[in-house]
Amino acid sequence: MKKLVTLTAIAAFSFLFPIVSYSQAQRSQEFKDKYKLKEAVVLSRHNIRSPLSDDKSALGRMTPHKWHKWSSGKSELSSRGGALETMMGQYFRKWAVDAGLFNENHEPSATDVNVTANSMQRCIATAQYFSSGFMPVGGIKVNHKYSPSKMDPLFNPQITKSSPAFRAEAMKQINAMGGKKGIVGINEKIEPEYQLMMEVLDVKDSPMAKENDPTLKALQNYNTEIVLDKWGEPSMKSGSALKELNAASDAFILQYYEEPDTLVAAFGHKLTRKDWEKLAHVKDVYQDVLFTAPIVAVNVAKPLIQYMFDELQSPDRKFTFLVGHDSNLSSVATALGIEEYEVPNAIEKKTPIGSKMVIEKFVGADGEEYADINLVYQSVDQLRNMELLDLDNPPMIYPLSLKGLQKNADGLYKMKDVADRFESALRAYEAIPDGE
Repeated sequence: MKKLVTLTAIAAFSFLFPIVSYSQAQRSQEFKDKYKLKEAVVLSRHNIRSPLSDDKSALGRMTPHKWHKWSSGKSELSSRGGALETMMGQYFRKWAVDAGLFNENHEPSATDVNVTANSMQRCIATAQYFSSGFMPVGGIKVNHKYSPSKMDPLFNPQITKSSPAFRAEAMKQINAMGGKKGIVGINEKIEPEYQLMMEVLDVKDSPMAKENDPTLKALQNYNTEIVLDKWGEPSMKSGSALKELNAASDAFILQYYEEPDTLVAAFGHKLTRKDWEKLAHVKDVYQDVLFTAPIVAVNVAKPLIQYMFDELQSPDRKFTFLVGHDSNLSSVATALGIEEYEVPNAIEKKTPIGSKMVIEKFVGADGEEYADINLVYQSVDQLRNMELLDLDNPPMIYPLSLKGLQKNADGLYKMKDVADRFESALRAYEAIPDGE
């Protein structure tokens, strides 16, 4: 199993620190003499938001309990999310100065820093809070295309090429996740998580149960129907366990981050950290089903793959910060061929709230360009306790690996190999059959 390092860890050597330690050594002077950081491209998920559904929806009716009283409107960044993202921005400022990318209190030019967000309130706000921590005197402008809240095609994980052949291959790949039973098998694998979810919700005492709502039957339906329409996001039809309980999983995750009292967060049930991971796993599976089938991933991630690749090749750019969603991180990771992983110290194991895929570009003393790829995220305790972050108490940083590529003795890829991987993802998109 991979062990945790930090952006400022001695990634140049094979020694890796235990995942329980936040206080990591800095990259050595020997490493800094050998490799100069030239640029970083960061793809971020927004930080803590309120649930996408409110108490009047099926989410509210499937439990007799009241969900957390949020500081923001539905789907919008919460006050805690804003504070946590500012802390993350402050950490990145410390890291960037330590790495020699910027001087302290750098005031960016029109070309060296690019902060771009999806035009959803939670994404714009995340970018704004991050920027305030990252360059507090820099006056960074957050670029976004539309007035809130509307999806920008750059971040919208929509299918832009479709055909019967595409849909058939996509469903073949999705069904493979469940083995011989296909989509039913996917649901059966997480049946224990479903049962725990319904116990914590106390569904049996809910308005939904008392009214004999048809949605109640959906919680027993494992034959999830997938929709793969052109110009739409991959989605699930209403009426299945995975579709309906994903909303509850999402709400529980956010409530656990936001509510200091874990007993209150669990509606009076005593849950272990492993139990919280089980509740969150439903949402992880939901994301995997919709966005990590390879042919789907390269389809929906194409705009971001192209944009990130262009940024990595921009001669004047030093730092790019893109704010989107977990679907963006999941699909980009799959499209680039990142090996399967589960991060430690998190209940969401793939794309924790506020997590960031960080691609660093170095120039070596040999004149070659190199790259490192990590997932940066705040641990559960850092999120719940609102811990201040710095080089002595950094966020979690988990090294990501690209299938089929070897890192050098200093833990870095050749940049040309990483560039080839971006080009391969773009070619895979071009190869997708289109037309009804």
